[in-house]
This record gives sequence, structure tokens and C-alpha cells, in this order.
Amino acid sequence: MAAVSAAALWIGWSGELSALPAGALNVFVIAAMSSFYFFQLVLRDGRVDLLPSGAVALLMVFASSVSFLWSRRLPITESRSTPLPVRISFGIFLVSLVLSGGALIFRLPIFPWTLNPDSSVIFGCIFLGDAFYFLYGLLYPRWSNGIGQLLSFLAYDLVLIGPFFALLGTVTPEKKLGLIVYLAVLLYSGGLAVYYLFIDSRTRDWRIHKTG
Repeated sequence: MAAVSAAALWIGWSGELSALPAGALNVFVIAAMSSFYFFQLVLRDGRVDLLPSGAVALLMVFASSVSFLWSRRLPITESRSTPLPVRISFGIFLVSLVLSGGALIFRLPIFPWTLNPDSSVIFGCIFLGDAFYFLYGLLYPRWSNGIGQLLSFLAYDLVLIGPFFALLGTVTPEKKLGLIVYLAVLLYSGGLAVYYLFIDSRTRDWRIHKTG
């Protein structure tokens, strides 16, 4: 929620509605996969308690698809390109999210704690949706498609970094490597976001630099 809110607040502040498609695509993938899973459990296992969750996810599929199709028609006015190190990092994040998201959907134990099987699948859906968020930034490498992604990752990092470091003293040995890898990703993505959002003179201005 922090990640989504950070990007949405920046889009509202900057007025750069052409940055909406990446986030809408992210939500669409998460909602589509989650609704499929919820309704599968309802039909296959008779878990009618999940009908409201499936209905809400289906509503989000509709809302996000409308948002994506509408905002895709808006011109990208940002003149700055996404810096090459950020694009390379987006590629790394994309591959990492696809691999970890797929592992979670297949309920492989990659988290530093034991997950409920249903939670594992839903987390996997979220990770795969996030992969599309960074994929869009790779396909359309304007800085307006980089600021939101980095703000989202920074918010995500700030929420999780403390609790994950606290786990180092309690995690079981077989899960410690996964925790260390996760912390490394948080530290790298946080450092990347801080540098390009607050330090680099070419990109620290969050206002849109319009072409022409």
C-alpha cells in the first residue's frame, strides 16, 4: 500500500497522467491472477467465503483495465530519458520478481518464515504484477516512467527494512540465506532510489521536463 500510494501521490502532484499505465498494468496483473485463484478455490474446493475477495479482485480487473487503456492514449511529455543504470536495474528487478513470484505461486519456501499456502500464491501474484511495473518502465524509458517505480520501491524498502533486519536474530538457519538476499535487494533498490531521486542533479527534480 505504501508503494502504490507513493507513486500515486507523485502522479497527482506532478500531473503526469501518462505515468499511469505502468501502475494500472501492475494492478491489472495482480487482480486478474488473484481473481482467477479465488474463483478456482470457490469452484474446486467449495470455499464460498472467498467469493467477496474474488468479486473485489474482478472489480479491480475492470477498473485497472479501463485506467490502462485510457491513460495509454495520453502522450508522454517528459523529455528526460531514464538513466542507463536505472534501466539495467529495472531489468534485474524484472527477472528477480518473475523468478520469486513464480516460486511463490508454486509454494516454494523462499520467504524467511513459513507462509500460509494461499498467502504464498497471492504474494506470488503481487510479485508478478510488480514485474510488469518495471517491464513498462523498460519498454518506455522516459524518466516519468522511472520516478514512480523508484518512489514505490523506496516506500516499500522503508516499510520493510527495519522488520527484516530484526528477523536476522530469530530466523532459522535454513531460511537465513533467503533473508540475506532479500535484505541485499532492499538495500540496493533503496540506494538506487535515494541517489537518482535526491542526489543526481539530472533527475532529482521531480517536476516533468516537457519536450519542446
